[in-house]
Amino acid sequence: MNVQFDRVKTLNALLYVANRVQRRDFHKIFKIIYFADRQHLADWGRPITGDTYIAMEAGPVPSRLYDMMKIVRGDSYLPDSEGLGQYFQVENWMYIAPLKDADPNKLTPNEHEILDATIAKYSSLSYDEIKEKSHDIAWRSTARDFSISWENIAREAGLDEVEVACLNEYSTLRPLPERDMTPDELYCAIEKEINQIYAQD
Repeated sequence: MNVQFDRVKTLNALLYVANRVQRRDFHKIFKIIYFADRQHLADWGRPITGDTYIAMEAGPVPSRLYDMMKIVRGDSYLPDSEGLGQYFQVENWMYIAPLKDADPNKLTPNEHEILDATIAKYSSLSYDEIKEKSHDIAWRSTARDFSISWENIAREAGLDEVEVACLNEYSTLRPLPERDMTPDELYCAIEKEINQIYAQD
């Protein structure tokens, strides 16, 4: 599945979550964003961040977001050339201290809604509880330290094989849409793309 990473949405999802949870450790934030990405893919045909999730021992880890955190923490080989340190700091090696809130214009109303619902559902869980919840079929189907396929994440989110195939078909023609699309809109977009291809033959 051709999913594109969105750095701006990822940074704003991080700030949104970090400003609304009590325990701001990497593990809790990673899992909440994973669950939000999974649900948004099921509801709107694309994830929020488009990050690549690695099946680590403690559950899925968004690799690009983790890289951003390590840049701010100071243990990355990359410098903070984008000024991430003006948005958040890392305290005691694994806790996010947000310096700003998310830009409300960088996340759609649907993204806000799903992030709010995910925070409400998972933010009070303990480390072990949220770890267990993140050890879903998508995680279990992936070898440790390898990337979890978006197809498996979509199946875990409740999409059936026809819906997963539609997303795959559309994403081979172009990346998954940047804006929120209902399942009906996405199906129509896929059908239009396929008809245009046949018309050129």
